[in-house]
Amino acid sequence: MQQASVRLAEANSSSELTGSGPYPAKLVVDLALPNATIYRPADLGAMGRRKLGLLIWGNGGCTNDGASARAHLAEIASHGYLVIAPGIPLTGPVVSHDASGFPAPQPPVPMTTTIGDLRKLLDWALAENERPGSPYFGRIDPDAVAAAGHSCGGMQAILLGDDPRVRTVVVHNSGVNPAIPSNPPLVMDMERLRGLRRSVLFIVGGESDVLWTEANRSFAAVEGIAAAFVSSDVGHGGTFAQPHGGMAARIALDWLEWQLRGDRKASATFVGADCGLCKKPDWEIRKKNIP
Repeated sequence: MQQASVRLAEANSSSELTGSGPYPAKLVVDLALPNATIYRPADLGAMGRRKLGLLIWGNGGCTNDGASARAHLAEIASHGYLVIAPGIPLTGPVVSHDASGFPAPQPPVPMTTTIGDLRKLLDWALAENERPGSPYFGRIDPDAVAAAGHSCGGMQAILLGDDPRVRTVVVHNSGVNPAIPSNPPLVMDMERLRGLRRSVLFIVGGESDVLWTEANRSFAAVEGIAAAFVSSDVGHGGTFAQPHGGMAARIALDWLEWQLRGDRKASATFVGADCGLCKKPDWEIRKKNIP
């Protein structure tokens, strides 16, 4: 366990995992939550009385690699969020585990996580918020919960969005796609979009994005809630590999800050004819039920 702890400490000193926000983040592998990766402010006490937002993440490809979007998720965490992804880290700076608690690293395997896995992460986090002795006891705002994910994981986020505890959903490079017979929980139809209760943001990589059509069709089907569709010609991989998750992370963060915390400055990215994204020539934005 000491070897694994040293490895985690070394990885967490990397800017890839600290984020750029006011609460430098760290990656945590907690044996109390098997097969999951946690991103959170390294010093929870630094937040004072401010509560953590909660983001449950679906990995690209529905893989079991909890570090596949590590720079993006660490960036979100550094702004005061508890972020949890299914699977232990299998890529990036945390790829070495000893025999005293952590499994040996293996290549990520697609289609190995399900909506049930994400729901368990949500259950665990909110239970920890109520458990005396937990590092998260009383620190999570149960009214500031979001689901998000990339590609196949974005479909999982849509499915989790019908949970009444989820306030908003962020879908990266994805949309409803009924043609995934290899994973029965993701055999979807457009009706699932009607399960979204509050708001949804689609962040897409332009016409070269392999799920461009599905994302457009899904946005068109959303009714009765605040929704935004933003796109730039970055492809299906988005900006996940860029420092701190790139522009997509900044857009997602502003959406979360607005939808979960009511931050008016963050809302300016989306609201109004002269919104922040409206003035960026390399980004397109469409809106529903947003001024």
